[in-house]
Amino acid sequence: MPIPAGSSGCASGCRTLRVASIILQISDRPRWVRFAALALLGVFAGFGQAPLDLWPATILALAFLLLVLRHSVAPKQAAFHAWAFGVGYFAFSLRWIIEPFLVDIARHGWMAPFALALMASGAGLFWALAAFLAKKCAPGSMLFFGLVLVLAEVTRSLILTGFPWALLGHIWITTSLAQAAAYGGPHLLTLLTILAAWAIVMILHGKWIKGAAILGVLVIGADVLAPAHSGPVGPPVSVNDLPIVRIVQPNAPQHQKWDPAFRDVFVNRLINLTSAGDTPDLVVWPETAVPYLLNHIEDDMRLLSDAARGAPLVFGIQRLDQDRQFFNSLVVMGPGGQVQTIYDKQHLVPFGEYIPGARLLGRVGATGLARNLGSGFTPGTTPGPVMLPGIGGAIPLICYEGIFAEEITDGGDRARLLLLITNDAWFGEAAGPYQHLAQARLRAIEQGLPMVRVANTGISAMIDSKGRIIDSLPLGVDGALDVALPAALPPTLYVAWGDWPVFAVLLLLTLGRYAMRRRNND
Repeated sequence: MPIPAGSSGCASGCRTLRVASIILQISDRPRWVRFAALALLGVFAGFGQAPLDLWPATILALAFLLLVLRHSVAPKQAAFHAWAFGVGYFAFSLRWIIEPFLVDIARHGWMAPFALALMASGAGLFWALAAFLAKKCAPGSMLFFGLVLVLAEVTRSLILTGFPWALLGHIWITTSLAQAAAYGGPHLLTLLTILAAWAIVMILHGKWIKGAAILGVLVIGADVLAPAHSGPVGPPVSVNDLPIVRIVQPNAPQHQKWDPAFRDVFVNRLINLTSAGDTPDLVVWPETAVPYLLNHIEDDMRLLSDAARGAPLVFGIQRLDQDRQFFNSLVVMGPGGQVQTIYDKQHLVPFGEYIPGARLLGRVGATGLARNLGSGFTPGTTPGPVMLPGIGGAIPLICYEGIFAEEITDGGDRARLLLLITNDAWFGEAAGPYQHLAQARLRAIEQGLPMVRVANTGISAMIDSKGRIIDSLPLGVDGALDVALPAALPPTLYVAWGDWPVFAVLLLLTLGRYAMRRRNND
């Protein structure tokens, strides 16, 4: 590619251009070399995800991918390049996926490499399709590919029950640009990521004004959207008579959680942590905190409520109904051990909590990780919110449900908080728990509601309605945290409109770019 005359400048700019030039030559290399190079570039892009949070790495890597795709000869070659990049990106970002299979390594360990390979390869196919369509419809337009890539990420979030994990927009969660999610949700953040990468490409092409203008808008937007107090907020114990929530983290390792020799140890730990100190206004335990079926502990319920000393107690537990169906449930218990509300998890984890095509897969030994009969849990049908006495309505979320922005609803009445209980012990102590926590912060921003997030082994946290962590319990410790429930904000635009405005903008931009492809060389 000839370097435009206007692109010469400082030494650092020349070095950047030389790197870009090397990457552009990848189209001439053998197939395995191209795959390896682009997969490594994809790994570099994954550095923007938690816990590294190096968002500039993602933007630079995407900018180089745009350059490579522009100089790819044919749609199939572009698709291969995007797929290789995606494989590297998703293999690194989703590396935690192997952890659940290592809990019972003798039984499930053989699945771990296949799970990671299939997840990375399958997710990369969405990017490959985007590159193929972009090269077919608008061969010279890198922005067109970027817009189609955003649409591919939207599709990945929705199709086949959806998997909106490691979205490109998640790189902004630790920055003030994350506040844009209150207006357009996670896909608006992905669009901003693509625009930032495209701006870098514009600068590399010598179009300084256009590239600098885009980056300038993003910088100004970040400054305007920044909350009054950025970063972590101090741990208040009482603020203007706000309710005090006790977050209880038992730290039960997954390989011991259901072991009969340890179950009562963890239940007693929960009870002791709950009954200590002053009585809070609400006590929350994590997902499946009580390692028994709800049907089997009816005579022991008062022990749990006595520990809460009159405060509502929220805990996770499994239950069995009259049709012998298993449910992963959240229970709200009042004084005297009375169950006031039961919410059953509705969006289950494929292969973790239920087995699609269980009968066929069972023949080849592909079983789920959930410790239940048959094909696992049954999805619940009763929506939230659940009422918390003395506090108000809470939108209940159990683990996996916290990653689906479009599925969170308060049923028409404004809730007081988001209530997420989870068991991230499945994910070990690497990237998984940090990425899950980051997405919880994004849900709080989108809804304008504080979130109480309680995890079995961490990270448990109180998150305010701007997505800031008020206080938290780290990974791998047991403890209780008393913290005031922050105030809720008025309903956000995302609450009112959801993803539809962003979908409309994406569609208009994509169609407009397609119409202009003959007279715009980027």
